[in-house]
Amino acid sequence: MEARQFVKQLLGIIVVSGVLCAPLAASPFTPSNDAQVLADLPAGAHHTELAARRLARGRLAVAVPLARFYIEQARSTGDLRFLGYAEAVLQPWVAQAAPVPSALVLEATVQQSRHEFDAALVTLNRSLNARRDDAQAWLTRSTILRVLGRYGEAADACEQFSRWADAALSIICQQGLKGLSGHLNSAYAALAALSSQNMLDAERGWRDAELGEMAVRLGRDSDAEHWFRDDLQLSPRDFYVRAAYADLLLRQHRNAEVFALLKGEESIEPLLLRLAIAQKQQNDPGLGHSTALLEAAFSAESARGEAVHRREQARFLLEVRNNPQAALAVALANWAVQREPDDLLVLVNAAQAASDMQKAAAAIKFAHTQGISDVRLAKLGV
Repeated sequence: MEARQFVKQLLGIIVVSGVLCAPLAASPFTPSNDAQVLADLPAGAHHTELAARRLARGRLAVAVPLARFYIEQARSTGDLRFLGYAEAVLQPWVAQAAPVPSALVLEATVQQSRHEFDAALVTLNRSLNARRDDAQAWLTRSTILRVLGRYGEAADACEQFSRWADAALSIICQQGLKGLSGHLNSAYAALAALSSQNMLDAERGWRDAELGEMAVRLGRDSDAEHWFRDDLQLSPRDFYVRAAYADLLLRQHRNAEVFALLKGEESIEPLLLRLAIAQKQQNDPGLGHSTALLEAAFSAESARGEAVHRREQARFLLEVRNNPQAALAVALANWAVQREPDDLLVLVNAAQAASDMQKAAAAIKFAHTQGISDVRLAKLGV
């Protein structure tokens, strides 16, 4: 998980989309009977096959769940085309002069997923100006600000979220931020002590992902593995946590387990990157194919003017292509957009390999000022 992220990040956003959505702003469409089907959304359905798109233009009660379905498909498959489908469904509602908060929050989620963070914050401001008690909007805002490294503002948004959300979710939000601002040990202890007895699977998965990332930064790899495995039992399609777990295995040179963990996931670029790194470590003959796929994917993103996977591209250039100068350039561009511990780690690794630590000086100063603690960085002298 990109902690993110919310590390989030996306896990936090999807969690809230599922369990804390406030009532719709427009009058809902009420079916005439319980058997009436509003929309048929089979897993893996194709955009062009969904007649519900026509209904979504005039019925918010169809547009919102359909957009959520597309966002979840993008999250679980790594296929960013689903974000475009969601945006198309939301467009008539987002374009209305009178704000439609439920549509605006999902639009911000799409923008966040594309790393259009400033645009997402503007969209959330529109939503929150219309409905201040929207827990989903506040958590999405906190998640985005966290990715940007604006921890004080993220904490303010988290505090607002806590006014409307369940106490356990408030603790996860608050402690996740404290773990990035000088209180990693106490934040980890607080989350580990948080009972999951009454949590939904998605909520428990969010907690486990946070704990896994904190354990990694603390150097407690066995604990991190426990939390990651627990999360994947609850959310097998959570590829952010799968990527974080693969990184842990790669650091321990457990390449056979990486192959098993990522089998069948080659279509998701962050996971394909980890597979390629394991293949390089093992001199696996499949590396050539994986490398070609990744190069094509990064080229396609560049041609579209997107920068969703810059962190992965920097790692690819450094750890697979052995091109530290190019990796450093991409890592710096990535750091200008998002400032999570893993972004700093990639930047420092690239700067060291390129013998140009001055390029990482501002990022390192940021980490020290914020109180970010990470044993992986400490091993690099940061």
